[in-house]
Amino acid sequence: MAVSKKRRMFDIDMPEETGAQPETFPAGKVEDRSNRRGPMAVAIAETAESTRERQSLEASIRAENDALAHEHARLIRLGLVVDLVPLDAIETHMLVRDRAKGPDGELDTLKTSIREIGLSNPIRVEARPDGKFELIQGYRRMMAYRALHEETGEALYATIPAAINPSGDSVDSLYRKMVDENLVRKDISFAEMAQLALDYAADPLTQENDPDKAVALLFRSAGYQKRSYIRSFIKLVSRLGKHLQFAPDIPRALGMALVARMEEVEGLVPMIAKELKAFTNRSVQDELALLRRYAGTPVDDLMDPPAGKPAPLPTPPRKATGGARTSFQFDRREGRGKCIAAAGKLEIRLGRDFTTIDRRRLEQAVKLMLDQLD
Repeated sequence: MAVSKKRRMFDIDMPEETGAQPETFPAGKVEDRSNRRGPMAVAIAETAESTRERQSLEASIRAENDALAHEHARLIRLGLVVDLVPLDAIETHMLVRDRAKGPDGELDTLKTSIREIGLSNPIRVEARPDGKFELIQGYRRMMAYRALHEETGEALYATIPAAINPSGDSVDSLYRKMVDENLVRKDISFAEMAQLALDYAADPLTQENDPDKAVALLFRSAGYQKRSYIRSFIKLVSRLGKHLQFAPDIPRALGMALVARMEEVEGLVPMIAKELKAFTNRSVQDELALLRRYAGTPVDDLMDPPAGKPAPLPTPPRKATGGARTSFQFDRREGRGKCIAAAGKLEIRLGRDFTTIDRRRLEQAVKLMLDQLD
């Protein structure tokens, strides 16, 4: 029996092995296990990132707060921080006010303005170590608020807007701040400014005891001519101030003329003081008319003299030093001048070169002056 040889169904040529890795094709997604983190690692990473963000935010907030604190401190140093300050926490003892004592005829107008539109300009105070405040500027505004609070009882007027200065300024500096604000007021009189210079010089906490020198310190912002007027009014206020009831109403020209007469005429001050003391129940016009009479100026605004007004006194005797002679000082834009009058002689001394003036103009001016004396 013959055995048949099986026949091969397929002939497959297998590639020869070259040592290269066979190419494979995964059937599904393959996870990269090299970057795989567990839940704990993920939570730690997220916590670290959140911590970094929070620290960055806190640092930014601290920087902003520091900037705001520095700005607030700068505004405090400049006195630009405004707050509502209780009226009963404000004291007025450190500085002598430049306002004359007595009724204030314009206070009602100020109160009406505050009621209708509020306070447009805050007062200025200085913080004190005891928690209270010392008034620097705004006495009338504060008094208007106090009057409104007493009249209405409203809590709105129990506090007042105030710019708060830090404590530590010298008394001299506080006086200057008060004066500089008041110099822009149109209604402050030369008598009030003169009284302030007298009070400043008398204050034991200030550095100057001479009222004339105090004018240079207090009214440094004013011009030379205005300071000269204030010094003249110091003479008037210091000699007659306690006898005057309406010193702030004395015009500049009248005050200057009266001071010149007081320096020119011996014994004039006691005579004026005596008549003022005896002249009770007088008005502003009464007092000004009396002063004009002594100053030798017309009483133009006195239409109907009050009953019982004393008759004009005779002209007091003039000073005499070795013969009839009169001298007085006066103020001009060129500076302070001096006039000396004697029998047959009139001399004017002033820091000006009169030779530069045309002779005809000078002659005409002298003639007009002499005509005024007739």
